[in-house]
Amino acid sequence: MKKQHTIALTLIAVAVVVAGCASVPSSANLDKMTADIVKNSFHDHGIVKVSVLNTDQANLLCAAAEVAGKPLDKDVATAIQNEQLKTIKWPADGNYMGDWKKGEQLAQSGKGLTWSDKADTPNGGNCYNCHQLSGKEISFGTIGPSLYRFRKNYGIDADPTGPAAKAIVEYAWGKIYNSRAYNACSVMPRAVHNGLITEAQAKDLMALLLDPNSPVNQ
Repeated sequence: MKKQHTIALTLIAVAVVVAGCASVPSSANLDKMTADIVKNSFHDHGIVKVSVLNTDQANLLCAAAEVAGKPLDKDVATAIQNEQLKTIKWPADGNYMGDWKKGEQLAQSGKGLTWSDKADTPNGGNCYNCHQLSGKEISFGTIGPSLYRFRKNYGIDADPTGPAAKAIVEYAWGKIYNSRAYNACSVMPRAVHNGLITEAQAKDLMALLLDPNSPVNQ
């Protein structure tokens, strides 16, 4: 796949140079040229399908804003977030907590979703790729905020049954379920919404954040 990607980029560069000899192609033409070359350069391989290259309107709008070096229009961002918020399913039993030990294993795992995996390969959460979750970790990502000492830092320890704690718990669930409900252009995976993890696994991650005995809160 990497080799094909390199070839695709090379073909795009050549096409742009050749086109430039006659005239400068429009942005729309370049976008179509890129899409056509990418489409013709990739194929289904194992459980990974070409459809992963498909994108939705929110992705297109966020990408365009990033290329332009400008924040997404506030009204557009709000509209995206409102639509994404509708996709979140709250636990029917009202219980947000699973098993923090399973959550820790899930957070540590980056497995799954590659062409060499089988369809029944459990997906990892890969949380440490973007967040600090434990004080003992010597390697973790910083794309997302540190979640270490989650209960203390977000005021849950101060009033575990209060409205503020309830709001934080619901927010954490929503972020794990579909992060774009709170940030239109979030780079955090829409984990449950996109079927990357199950609701039960989301509860395990919630337990990792909320259980006083989990390494997050030590």
